[in-house]
Amino acid sequence: MPASEGVLRVVSEWAVKAEEDLKAATHSLKLGRSCPTAIVCFHAQQCAEKYLKAYLTLAALPFPKTHEIEELIGRLPVHARPELTAEEQALLTEYAVGPRYPGWREVSLREARRALSLARRVRKHVRALLPKEALRGPKR
Repeated sequence: MPASEGVLRVVSEWAVKAEEDLKAATHSLKLGRSCPTAIVCFHAQQCAEKYLKAYLTLAALPFPKTHEIEELIGRLPVHARPELTAEEQALLTEYAVGPRYPGWREVSLREARRALSLARRVRKHVRALLPKEALRGPKR
């Protein structure tokens, strides 16, 4: 059964927000040595999280208010699960809160690039499952 217009609108809103996080992370990395690497990791996590929530919304699968990538992936049907190891899922989850607060560890440019790569893998996988109407963005 095709998704209703209301569901497609919400899925689209999740995708738009995910793309904003991807864009913020991508542009921040262009700063090179002065890049706020921890923030890149945060935005990478947010991109992955929002795409997972977009699919869960489309599939009418309930999910709690959580930043835990493992929890969200665990709620997906097997065919919809992006191929991330348990370590990769945990790493993305770690980026959800820590980077936003003082006292969090240093992050290398290499690690920030890896976080963005993980987010792009989730993005590619989930976008392939979403209907084209949900990927056009909001009507202005």
